[in-house]
Amino acid sequence: MASKLLVSTLRQTLTLTPKPASTASHLARALSTAAAVAEPYEDTDGISMKGVKISGRPLYLDMQATSPVDPRVVDAMLPYYLTRYGNPHSRTHMYGWESDSAVETARAQIADLIGASPKEIIFTSGATECNNISVKGVLHFYKDKKRHVITTQTEHKCVLDSCRHLQQEGFDVTYLPVKSDGLIDLDELRAAIRPDTGLVSVMAVNNEIGVIQPMEEIGEICKEFKIPFHTDAAQALGKIPIEVDKWNVSLMSLSGHKVYGPKGVGALYMRRRPRIRVEPQMNGGGQERGIRSGTVPTPLVVGFGAACEIAKKEMEYDQKRITELQERMLNGIREKLDFVVVNGSTERRYPGNLNLSFAYVEGESLLMGLKEVAVSSGSACTSASLEPSYVLRALGVDEDMAHTSIRFGIGRFTTEAEIDRAVQLTVQQVKKLRDMSPLYEMVKDGIDIKNIQWSQH
Repeated sequence: MASKLLVSTLRQTLTLTPKPASTASHLARALSTAAAVAEPYEDTDGISMKGVKISGRPLYLDMQATSPVDPRVVDAMLPYYLTRYGNPHSRTHMYGWESDSAVETARAQIADLIGASPKEIIFTSGATECNNISVKGVLHFYKDKKRHVITTQTEHKCVLDSCRHLQQEGFDVTYLPVKSDGLIDLDELRAAIRPDTGLVSVMAVNNEIGVIQPMEEIGEICKEFKIPFHTDAAQALGKIPIEVDKWNVSLMSLSGHKVYGPKGVGALYMRRRPRIRVEPQMNGGGQERGIRSGTVPTPLVVGFGAACEIAKKEMEYDQKRITELQERMLNGIREKLDFVVVNGSTERRYPGNLNLSFAYVEGESLLMGLKEVAVSSGSACTSASLEPSYVLRALGVDEDMAHTSIRFGIGRFTTEAEIDRAVQLTVQQVKKLRDMSPLYEMVKDGIDIKNIQWSQH
């Protein structure tokens, strides 16, 4: 309703004060979401950015980096920007009361999606902050008795960096290796547990390769040894079913913008029974039970709650449709290209994450050639680096193959036409690069290039 009011007001403004057609169209385009108004692939003017010129806005296939905000989420948020703008912590007037009520509704919506109590949800700025609170907060709180953390080599950077920070403070950290499919060995986890182990942290769905760890089994081991279990579930929320009691997690990190909600908001699940304690990483007014001080941003929280409510209703449908699109893309590429490898487990993975390596192709060249498709070579947090993905290296992928990986992210608003176009452009670019590769020619001629002794000049 609020979005209709805003559009109506803008329409009146544009009618009363005529503007050149180009200005009006740019304004309309700026106010649209990618999901609500599809941009044409071609634009007569073209778009130039960072030295790269393309004919129009590229196809978006980078859903693991961020997802477009669902228009229904925008509708839910707008009133809290325009008319209901009170501080949810103001207790003396209606503006504060209605904002507080909206925050509590969102808390319940998020809790409902993961099978938790609303009292166990703490609002934060995002999953990175949740991970910092969980890893550092738990070990700092129990530092007199617990001095050891177990995590994996394929965790998100913020978990790995939090663990390194603890190591600098004198704590011990065990980084579990993963198998070639990206999954941990449960026997190695059990063997790594010590009497002073204070936390096990394992990501539910990997952001780079999409593999789903055996959460229930890990939870059982942690329960057996009475060790708190933390999981970064930013990539799992709204995409696979989550039950905190089945998983036996003590702490869970969640993010708004990975589930078609707004950026800048996250939530930390903290179990109440048995109770888990953390040392706050931010001091202030004592909001969010003292765990995360600072004014709760009502519009963002409302959007996050709405996104979770939509995800609960549509998860099954989304999963089925995204699986079909992933199969369409993989089959389309494999029909026309050889030496294509899927990175990570093919059985235990979220279908919206398709991480492929194209042998005998240089990854950065492929990315630059795919200007019309927004994809990445790995995590958005580390893709600025030219080093091969540390996640793929942990899987034992050869360095040359790790360099050729491309992550295709498929989501709720991805269309069959976009998949077909992405397949066409990818095949075209890989063939073009392979035509210039002497290694590919040698392999096609039956030469085993791994056994060649290269001479140095």
